[in-house]
Amino acid sequence: MDFSYSAEEEKFRSRLRNWLKQRRQAGDIPEHDPGGLDETVECGRRWQRLLYEGGWCGIHWPSEYGGRGAGLVEQIIFQEELAAVGSPQLVNLLALSMVGPLLIDHGSESQKQRYLEPILKAAEIWCQGFSEPGAGSDLAAVATKAERKDGEYRISGQKVWTSYAQYSDFCILLARTDPRAGKHQGLSLLIVDMKQAGVEVRPLRQMNGDSEFNEVYFDDVRVPLENLVGVENDGWSMALAMLMYERATLTFQRQLQSKVALNDLLDFARREGPSGSAPAADPIICDRLAQAYIESEALRLTSLRHLTRQLKGSPPGPEGSMEKLFWSEMFQRMLETSLAAAGPYSLLSGDDPRAPLEGRWPHLYLYSRGRTIAAGSSEIQRGIIAQRVLGLPKDR
Repeated sequence: MDFSYSAEEEKFRSRLRNWLKQRRQAGDIPEHDPGGLDETVECGRRWQRLLYEGGWCGIHWPSEYGGRGAGLVEQIIFQEELAAVGSPQLVNLLALSMVGPLLIDHGSESQKQRYLEPILKAAEIWCQGFSEPGAGSDLAAVATKAERKDGEYRISGQKVWTSYAQYSDFCILLARTDPRAGKHQGLSLLIVDMKQAGVEVRPLRQMNGDSEFNEVYFDDVRVPLENLVGVENDGWSMALAMLMYERATLTFQRQLQSKVALNDLLDFARREGPSGSAPAADPIICDRLAQAYIESEALRLTSLRHLTRQLKGSPPGPEGSMEKLFWSEMFQRMLETSLAAAGPYSLLSGDDPRAPLEGRWPHLYLYSRGRTIAAGSSEIQRGIIAQRVLGLPKDR
Protein backbone atom coordinates (compact mmCIF):
# COMPACT_ATOMS: atom_id res chain seq x y z
CA MET A 1 0.00 0.00 0.00
CA ASP A 2 1.31 3.46 -0.93
CA PHE A 3 0.81 5.89 1.96
CA SER A 4 2.21 8.93 0.15
CA TYR A 5 0.08 11.90 -0.90
CA SER A 6 0.21 13.74 -4.21
CA ALA A 7 1.91 17.14 -4.50
CA GLU A 8 -1.48 18.87 -4.66
CA GLU A 9 -2.72 17.02 -1.59
CA GLU A 10 0.40 18.03 0.32
CA LYS A 11 -0.17 21.67 -0.73
CA PHE A 12 -3.70 21.37 0.63
CA ARG A 13 -2.31 20.01 3.92
CA SER A 14 0.28 22.81 4.15
CA ARG A 15 -2.32 25.56 3.63
CA LEU A 16 -4.63 24.00 6.22
CA ARG A 17 -1.80 23.47 8.71
CA ASN A 18 -0.72 27.11 8.42
CA TRP A 19 -4.29 28.30 8.90
CA LEU A 20 -4.74 26.11 11.98
CA LYS A 21 -1.43 27.36 13.38
CA GLN A 22 -2.71 30.93 13.12
CA ARG A 23 -5.99 29.97 14.81
CA ARG A 24 -4.12 28.25 17.63
CA GLN A 25 -1.95 31.33 18.18
CA ALA A 26 -5.11 33.44 18.27
CA GLY A 27 -6.68 31.10 20.87
CA ASP A 28 -9.60 30.18 18.60
CA ILE A 29 -9.35 26.38 18.91
CA PRO A 30 -11.61 25.19 21.77
CA GLU A 31 -10.07 23.58 24.83
CA HIS A 32 -10.79 19.93 25.59
CA ASP A 33 -13.22 20.91 28.33
CA PRO A 34 -14.23 24.59 28.29
CA GLY A 35 -16.81 23.94 31.01
CA GLY A 36 -20.16 22.19 30.97
CA LEU A 37 -22.01 20.89 27.94
CA ASP A 38 -23.59 24.31 27.27
CA GLU A 39 -20.16 25.92 27.02
CA THR A 40 -18.84 23.06 24.89
CA VAL A 41 -21.63 23.47 22.36
CA GLU A 42 -21.31 27.25 22.24
CA CYS A 43 -17.53 27.08 21.75
CA GLY A 44 -18.09 24.42 19.12
CA ARG A 45 -20.48 26.67 17.20
CA ARG A 46 -17.96 29.50 17.10
CA TRP A 47 -15.15 27.17 16.04
CA GLN A 48 -17.15 25.61 13.21
CA ARG A 49 -18.22 29.03 12.00
CA LEU A 50 -14.54 30.06 11.81
CA LEU A 51 -13.75 26.92 9.84
CA TYR A 52 -16.57 27.71 7.45
CA GLU A 53 -15.46 31.30 6.99
CA GLY A 54 -11.94 30.06 6.31
CA GLY A 55 -13.21 27.69 3.61
CA TRP A 56 -12.48 24.54 5.62
CA CYS A 57 -15.98 23.21 6.31
CA GLY A 58 -17.71 20.78 3.97
CA ILE A 59 -14.42 19.81 2.34
CA HIS A 60 -15.99 17.20 0.03
CA TRP A 61 -19.36 18.94 -0.43
CA PRO A 62 -20.12 20.45 -3.88
CA SER A 63 -19.07 24.09 -4.14
CA GLU A 64 -22.59 25.14 -5.23
CA TYR A 65 -23.81 24.18 -1.76
CA GLY A 66 -21.07 25.97 0.17
CA GLY A 67 -18.49 23.19 0.22
CA ARG A 68 -14.97 23.08 -1.11
CA GLY A 69 -15.65 20.52 -3.84
CA ALA A 70 -12.58 18.48 -2.87
CA GLY A 71 -12.26 14.72 -2.64
CA LEU A 72 -12.27 12.09 0.07
CA VAL A 73 -8.49 12.27 0.52
CA GLU A 74 -8.67 15.99 1.32
CA GLN A 75 -11.44 15.27 3.82
CA ILE A 76 -9.19 12.73 5.54
CA ILE A 77 -6.27 15.18 5.56
CA PHE A 78 -8.61 17.72 7.14
CA GLN A 79 -9.47 15.29 9.92
CA GLU A 80 -5.81 14.36 10.46
CA GLU A 81 -4.80 18.00 10.87
CA LEU A 82 -7.71 18.82 13.19
CA ALA A 83 -6.71 15.92 15.42
CA ALA A 84 -3.07 17.02 15.34
CA VAL A 85 -3.93 20.43 16.83
CA GLY A 86 -6.24 18.92 19.44
CA SER A 87 -9.48 20.17 17.93
CA PRO A 88 -12.61 18.52 19.33
CA GLN A 89 -15.02 16.86 16.93
CA LEU A 90 -17.15 19.47 15.19
CA VAL A 91 -20.35 20.33 17.02
CA ASN A 92 -22.57 19.69 13.98
CA LEU A 93 -20.86 16.37 13.19
CA LEU A 94 -24.10 14.45 12.56
CA ALA A 95 -25.30 16.97 10.00
CA LEU A 96 -21.89 17.35 8.36
CA SER A 97 -21.17 13.64 8.02
CA MET A 98 -24.67 12.20 7.48
CA VAL A 99 -27.56 14.65 6.99
CA GLY A 100 -25.77 16.93 4.53
CA PRO A 101 -24.51 14.12 2.25
CA LEU A 102 -27.98 12.53 2.35
CA LEU A 103 -29.67 15.76 1.24
CA ILE A 104 -27.04 16.33 -1.44
CA ASP A 105 -27.72 12.89 -2.92
CA HIS A 106 -31.43 12.40 -2.19
CA GLY A 107 -32.95 15.72 -1.10
CA SER A 108 -35.01 18.10 -3.22
CA GLU A 109 -33.39 21.23 -4.58
CA SER A 110 -35.42 23.36 -2.17
CA GLN A 111 -34.16 21.24 0.76
CA LYS A 112 -30.57 21.68 -0.38
CA GLN A 113 -30.96 25.44 -0.70
CA ARG A 114 -32.70 25.73 2.69
CA TYR A 115 -30.61 23.50 4.94
CA LEU A 116 -27.07 22.92 3.65
CA GLU A 117 -25.41 26.29 4.23
CA PRO A 118 -26.75 26.66 7.82
CA ILE A 119 -25.37 23.17 8.54
CA LEU A 120 -21.89 24.23 7.42
CA LYS A 121 -22.03 27.41 9.50
CA ALA A 122 -23.37 25.56 12.59
CA ALA A 123 -26.14 28.14 12.49
CA GLU A 124 -28.57 25.21 12.84
CA ILE A 125 -27.79 22.06 14.82
CA TRP A 126 -29.32 18.70 13.91
CA CYS A 127 -30.11 15.53 15.83
CA GLN A 128 -31.05 12.04 14.65
CA GLY A 129 -34.46 10.59 15.57
CA PHE A 130 -33.88 6.88 14.98
CA SER A 131 -33.72 4.84 18.21
CA GLU A 132 -36.79 4.23 20.35
CA PRO A 133 -37.34 2.35 23.63
CA GLY A 134 -38.57 -0.65 21.60
CA ALA A 135 -36.47 -0.08 18.49
CA GLY A 136 -32.79 0.29 19.19
CA SER A 137 -30.89 -2.63 17.76
CA ASP A 138 -33.94 -3.55 15.64
CA LEU A 139 -34.27 -0.15 14.00
CA ALA A 140 -37.00 -1.23 11.56
CA ALA A 141 -39.35 -1.77 14.53
CA VAL A 142 -39.86 1.98 15.06
CA ALA A 143 -43.38 2.82 16.22
CA THR A 144 -43.37 6.64 15.97
CA LYS A 145 -46.23 7.48 13.60
CA ALA A 146 -46.39 10.02 10.78
CA GLU A 147 -49.98 10.33 9.53
CA ARG A 148 -51.03 12.39 6.53
CA LYS A 149 -53.74 14.82 7.58
CA ASP A 150 -54.91 18.11 6.03
CA GLY A 151 -51.96 18.31 3.65
CA GLU A 152 -49.22 17.65 6.21
CA TYR A 153 -47.75 14.93 8.39
CA ARG A 154 -48.72 14.62 12.07
CA ILE A 155 -45.97 13.03 14.19
CA SER A 156 -46.66 11.16 17.43
CA GLY A 157 -44.24 8.96 19.33
CA GLN A 158 -41.01 8.83 21.31
CA LYS A 159 -37.30 8.72 20.49
CA VAL A 160 -34.42 8.03 22.87
CA TRP A 161 -30.60 8.33 23.00
CA THR A 162 -31.00 11.43 20.84
CA SER A 163 -27.66 13.26 21.06
CA TYR A 164 -27.75 17.06 21.38
CA ALA A 165 -31.54 17.18 20.99
CA GLN A 166 -31.73 19.99 23.55
CA TYR A 167 -29.56 22.16 21.27
CA SER A 168 -31.02 21.04 17.94
CA ASP A 169 -33.03 23.10 15.50
CA PHE A 170 -33.98 20.11 13.32
CA CYS A 171 -34.30 16.36 13.63
CA ILE A 172 -33.89 13.86 10.81
CA LEU A 173 -36.66 11.50 11.90
CA LEU A 174 -37.53 7.94 10.92
CA ALA A 175 -41.27 7.34 11.34
CA ARG A 176 -43.92 4.85 10.27
CA THR A 177 -46.16 6.21 7.51
CA ASP A 178 -47.90 2.92 6.57
CA PRO A 179 -48.70 0.67 9.55
CA ARG A 180 -50.14 -2.00 7.22
CA ALA A 181 -46.91 -2.51 5.29
CA GLY A 182 -44.02 -4.73 6.33
CA LYS A 183 -41.86 -3.13 8.98
CA HIS A 184 -39.09 -2.31 6.49
CA GLN A 185 -41.49 -1.00 3.84
CA GLY A 186 -43.76 1.36 5.78
CA LEU A 187 -41.18 3.89 6.96
CA SER A 188 -40.39 7.44 5.83
CA LEU A 189 -37.61 9.92 6.63
CA LEU A 190 -38.73 13.42 7.61
CA ILE A 191 -37.19 16.75 8.60
CA VAL A 192 -38.81 17.94 11.83
CA ASP A 193 -38.55 21.42 13.34
CA MET A 194 -37.49 20.87 16.96
CA LYS A 195 -38.57 24.33 18.14
CA GLN A 196 -42.30 23.93 17.53
CA ALA A 197 -45.15 23.09 19.88
CA GLY A 198 -45.59 19.41 20.67
CA VAL A 199 -41.86 18.60 20.85
CA GLU A 200 -40.63 17.83 24.37
CA VAL A 201 -36.96 17.11 25.10
CA ARG A 202 -35.95 15.41 28.36
CA PRO A 203 -32.17 15.20 28.93
CA LEU A 204 -30.76 11.96 30.31
CA ARG A 205 -28.02 12.32 32.89
CA GLN A 206 -25.08 10.04 32.03
CA MET A 207 -22.67 8.56 34.53
CA ASN A 208 -19.92 10.99 33.44
CA GLY A 209 -22.17 13.90 34.46
CA ASP A 210 -23.09 15.05 30.95
CA SER A 211 -26.58 15.11 29.45
CA GLU A 212 -25.61 14.57 25.83
CA PHE A 213 -28.40 12.02 25.28
CA ASN A 214 -32.10 12.81 25.47
CA GLU A 215 -35.58 11.40 25.30
CA VAL A 216 -37.74 13.25 22.77
CA TYR A 217 -41.54 13.13 22.72
CA PHE A 218 -43.65 14.15 19.71
CA ASP A 219 -47.29 14.98 20.40
CA ASP A 220 -49.21 15.65 17.16
CA VAL A 221 -46.25 17.59 15.73
CA ARG A 222 -46.88 19.11 12.30
CA VAL A 223 -44.47 18.52 9.44
CA PRO A 224 -44.97 19.94 5.91
CA LEU A 225 -45.11 17.39 3.10
CA GLU A 226 -42.08 19.04 1.48
CA ASN A 227 -40.01 17.92 4.50
CA LEU A 228 -40.14 14.33 3.30
CA VAL A 229 -36.68 13.14 2.22
CA GLY A 230 -36.87 10.87 -0.79
CA VAL A 231 -40.10 8.96 -1.38
CA GLU A 232 -42.83 8.14 1.13
CA ASN A 233 -42.49 4.63 2.58
CA ASP A 234 -38.90 4.40 1.31
CA GLY A 235 -37.43 5.57 4.61
CA TRP A 236 -35.58 2.33 5.26
CA SER A 237 -33.34 2.81 2.22
CA MET A 238 -32.81 6.45 3.25
CA ALA A 239 -31.83 5.32 6.76
CA LEU A 240 -29.37 2.79 5.33
CA ALA A 241 -27.91 5.50 3.10
CA MET A 242 -27.30 7.66 6.17
CA LEU A 243 -25.54 4.80 7.91
CA MET A 244 -23.34 4.26 4.84
CA TYR A 245 -22.27 7.93 4.98
CA GLU A 246 -21.41 7.42 8.65
CA ARG A 247 -19.26 4.42 7.82
CA ALA A 248 -17.48 6.27 5.01
CA THR A 249 -15.36 8.55 7.21
CA LEU A 250 -16.72 8.71 10.76
CA THR A 251 -14.79 5.74 12.13
CA PHE A 252 -11.63 7.19 10.60
CA GLN A 253 -12.37 10.45 12.41
CA ARG A 254 -12.98 8.60 15.66
CA GLN A 255 -9.70 6.71 15.47
CA LEU A 256 -7.91 10.02 14.94
CA GLN A 257 -9.54 11.43 18.08
CA SER A 258 -8.59 8.31 20.03
CA LYS A 259 -5.03 8.72 18.70
CA VAL A 260 -4.94 12.14 20.40
CA ALA A 261 -5.87 10.46 23.69
CA LEU A 262 -3.23 7.79 23.08
CA ASN A 263 -0.52 10.40 22.49
CA ASP A 264 -1.53 12.11 25.74
CA LEU A 265 -1.23 8.75 27.51
CA LEU A 266 2.22 7.99 26.07
CA ASP A 267 3.48 11.45 26.98
CA PHE A 268 2.16 11.07 30.54
CA ALA A 269 3.66 7.59 30.91
CA ARG A 270 7.15 8.82 30.02
CA ARG A 271 7.15 11.58 32.62
CA GLU A 272 7.73 11.26 36.33
CA GLY A 273 4.36 11.21 38.04
CA PRO A 274 3.19 12.39 41.48
CA SER A 275 4.24 9.02 42.93
CA GLY A 276 7.87 9.72 41.98
CA SER A 277 8.44 7.42 39.01
CA ALA A 278 7.37 7.28 35.36
CA PRO A 279 4.45 4.86 34.79
CA ALA A 280 6.25 3.39 31.76
CA ALA A 281 8.94 2.06 34.13
CA ASP A 282 6.40 -0.54 35.29
CA PRO A 283 6.77 -3.53 32.90
CA ILE A 284 3.06 -4.36 33.10
CA ILE A 285 2.05 -0.79 32.23
CA CYS A 286 4.71 -0.73 29.51
CA ASP A 287 3.24 -3.89 27.97
CA ARG A 288 -0.27 -2.40 28.01
CA LEU A 289 1.02 0.80 26.40
CA ALA A 290 2.61 -1.23 23.61
CA GLN A 291 -0.65 -3.11 23.07
CA ALA A 292 -2.61 0.16 22.91
CA TYR A 293 -0.21 1.51 20.28
CA ILE A 294 -0.39 -1.70 18.22
CA GLU A 295 -4.19 -1.68 18.27
CA SER A 296 -4.30 1.99 17.29
CA GLU A 297 -2.03 1.35 14.30
CA ALA A 298 -4.01 -1.73 13.29
CA LEU A 299 -7.20 0.32 13.23
CA ARG A 300 -5.54 3.12 11.26
CA LEU A 301 -4.33 0.70 8.60
CA THR A 302 -7.70 -1.05 8.41
CA SER A 303 -9.43 2.31 7.98
CA LEU A 304 -7.01 3.24 5.19
CA ARG A 305 -7.69 -0.08 3.47
CA HIS A 306 -11.42 0.60 3.44
CA LEU A 307 -10.89 4.19 2.30
CA THR A 308 -8.77 2.91 -0.58
CA ARG A 309 -11.67 0.73 -1.70
CA GLN A 310 -13.94 3.78 -1.71
CA LEU A 311 -11.41 5.80 -3.71
CA LYS A 312 -11.52 3.02 -6.32
CA GLY A 313 -15.31 3.37 -6.59
CA SER A 314 -16.60 0.76 -4.15
CA PRO A 315 -19.40 2.01 -1.86
CA PRO A 316 -19.03 1.71 1.93
CA GLY A 317 -20.16 -1.73 2.97
CA PRO A 318 -20.68 -3.99 5.98
CA GLU A 319 -16.94 -4.10 6.63
CA GLY A 320 -17.48 -0.75 8.38
CA SER A 321 -18.91 -2.79 11.26
CA MET A 322 -15.45 -4.27 11.79
CA GLU A 323 -13.96 -0.80 12.26
CA LYS A 324 -16.72 0.38 14.56
CA LEU A 325 -16.60 -2.74 16.74
CA PHE A 326 -12.82 -2.76 17.05
CA TRP A 327 -12.55 1.00 17.65
CA SER A 328 -15.18 1.11 20.40
CA GLU A 329 -13.66 -1.77 22.35
CA MET A 330 -10.07 -0.60 21.72
CA PHE A 331 -10.97 2.88 23.00
CA GLN A 332 -12.27 1.40 26.25
CA ARG A 333 -9.15 -0.73 26.74
CA MET A 334 -6.87 2.25 26.08
CA LEU A 335 -8.65 4.39 28.66
CA GLU A 336 -8.50 1.56 31.17
CA THR A 337 -4.74 1.62 30.63
CA SER A 338 -4.73 5.39 31.21
CA LEU A 339 -6.41 4.95 34.59
CA ALA A 340 -4.03 2.13 35.50
CA ALA A 341 -0.99 4.23 34.54
CA ALA A 342 -2.15 7.12 36.74
CA GLY A 343 -3.02 4.81 39.64
CA PRO A 344 -5.04 6.42 42.45
CA TYR A 345 -4.39 9.87 40.97
CA SER A 346 -6.68 8.96 38.07
CA LEU A 347 -9.66 9.49 40.37
CA LEU A 348 -8.82 13.14 41.10
CA SER A 349 -11.05 15.86 39.70
CA GLY A 350 -9.79 18.61 37.44
CA ASP A 351 -9.51 21.17 40.23
CA ASP A 352 -6.74 19.14 41.93
CA PRO A 353 -3.27 20.10 40.60
CA ARG A 354 -2.15 16.44 40.86
CA ALA A 355 -4.88 15.23 38.48
CA PRO A 356 -3.39 13.94 35.19
CA LEU A 357 -4.54 15.92 32.13
CA GLU A 358 -6.69 18.23 34.26
CA GLY A 359 -8.87 15.28 35.29
CA ARG A 360 -10.04 14.43 31.75
CA TRP A 361 -9.36 10.69 31.87
CA PRO A 362 -12.16 9.65 34.27
CA HIS A 363 -14.63 11.67 32.19
CA LEU A 364 -13.38 10.09 28.94
CA TYR A 365 -13.39 6.62 30.45
CA LEU A 366 -17.00 6.87 31.59
CA TYR A 367 -17.94 8.34 28.21
CA SER A 368 -16.27 5.43 26.41
CA ARG A 369 -18.57 2.89 28.05
CA GLY A 370 -21.37 4.01 25.74
CA ARG A 371 -19.30 3.65 22.58
CA THR A 372 -20.02 -0.09 22.41
CA ILE A 373 -23.75 0.76 22.35
CA ALA A 374 -23.99 3.93 20.25
CA ALA A 375 -24.25 3.61 16.43
CA GLY A 376 -25.07 -0.08 16.78
CA SER A 377 -24.15 -2.22 19.77
CA SER A 378 -21.22 -4.62 19.68
CA GLU A 379 -23.65 -7.53 19.55
CA ILE A 380 -25.32 -6.10 16.44
CA GLN A 381 -21.96 -5.37 14.81
CA ARG A 382 -20.84 -8.96 15.38
CA GLY A 383 -24.05 -10.21 13.77
CA ILE A 384 -23.47 -8.00 10.71
CA ILE A 385 -19.88 -9.17 10.40
CA ALA A 386 -20.90 -12.82 10.74
CA GLN A 387 -23.71 -12.68 8.18
CA ARG A 388 -22.69 -10.00 5.68
CA VAL A 389 -18.88 -10.21 5.76
CA LEU A 390 -18.19 -13.87 6.61
CA GLY A 391 -21.36 -15.26 4.99
CA LEU A 392 -22.44 -17.25 8.04
CA PRO A 393 -26.12 -18.22 8.40
CA LYS A 394 -28.53 -16.20 10.53
CA ASP A 395 -28.94 -17.41 14.08
CA ARG A 396 -32.73 -17.44 13.71
